[in-house]
Amino acid sequence: MLLTKLAYMKKNIIGALVGGLLFFICQTLSWTVLNLHQPAQDYTPAQDTIMSVLNSTITKEGGYLLPSAPSTASSDEMMKKAEANLGKPWASIQYHKSYNNDMKKMTMNMVKGLLFSMLMIFLVCWITGKFAKPTFVNVFSSTLFIGLAVYINIPYSSALWYDIFDAKAYLVEILMCWGVTGLWLGWWMGRNK
Repeated sequence: MLLTKLAYMKKNIIGALVGGLLFFICQTLSWTVLNLHQPAQDYTPAQDTIMSVLNSTITKEGGYLLPSAPSTASSDEMMKKAEANLGKPWASIQYHKSYNNDMKKMTMNMVKGLLFSMLMIFLVCWITGKFAKPTFVNVFSSTLFIGLAVYINIPYSSALWYDIFDAKAYLVEILMCWGVTGLWLGWWMGRNK
């Protein structure tokens, strides 16, 4: 019994370490070499003017939806503001007072990203390891379905409300990351050993 549990944990840990690394590599490629998310971080030649206005008018870091009513406004005031904005330009801003490209912070963020990828894939290994008979097909398809659920829950839902410009990029990224990881897990978790 103890040996069976240890073998189960060993299988999950190895699955998570390799799967998490594969996931992290795919995700890194989507943001760097493939540059899938470029539509959501595009360049404008007016950036210096825009930053000057933001720096002189926004007093604290935060996310801003423009135009909008203050949080203290009544429901009627919010509805009137929303109606007045129909057909007009709007913006969503993530404003930070200081750009930080410190290598130490970047390294820590990459380490955290890798560790959380491994943790996430460990949870998938734990779930698929509970299958009565984990085959390549059911582990691969379950992994892909988990990825699609993640997509529907966050990027797609955000795109419904805020018209994010990289919703399709997230779909490609998720299919790539979860697909490659699912191939590995399908083979690894589907083995009888």
